[in-house]
Amino acid sequence: MLLTFKGRPVLPGNVTGVAVVSHGGFNTYASFFESIHGPSDEAICADSGNGDLFGRDLADKVICVPSSTGSTSGGAVWQRLIEMGNAPRAMLFSKAIDSLAAGGLIVADLWTGRRIVVVDRLGDAFLETVVHGDAITIGDDGGVVIRRTGA
Repeated sequence: MLLTFKGRPVLPGNVTGVAVVSHGGFNTYASFFESIHGPSDEAICADSGNGDLFGRDLADKVICVPSSTGSTSGGAVWQRLIEMGNAPRAMLFSKAIDSLAAGGLIVADLWTGRRIVVVDRLGDAFLETVVHGDAITIGDDGGVVIRRTGA
């Protein structure tokens, strides 16, 4: 089964990956706090306030969330994750991305030369549809295809 959504490409790119999904706001620093402070090939979500993602490995995944929360430290967190090789492949937002999250991801892209693809404004139906483990394909134009097997 293929399900298609269209959003706004904030940091465009063509990427495929596996979805991890949260129905609450995503806090970059809290989520990656433990991962950025030591050598690791994983990025286990440390945000105990996010029951959907807590304890899940977010490295190399497509993170699907409504919005983000956090602070100006986001750029440094994203940069560190990229340099360690355990950043997610993409961030997909059902709502509009906030300026701090956008700024952090854009700065990390500029500093490292490695992009975390970002698409926002995918709509509530996207977040109501996508589930952990779905195969996701993202296009430069902000198109997002969910491939669900066995559904």
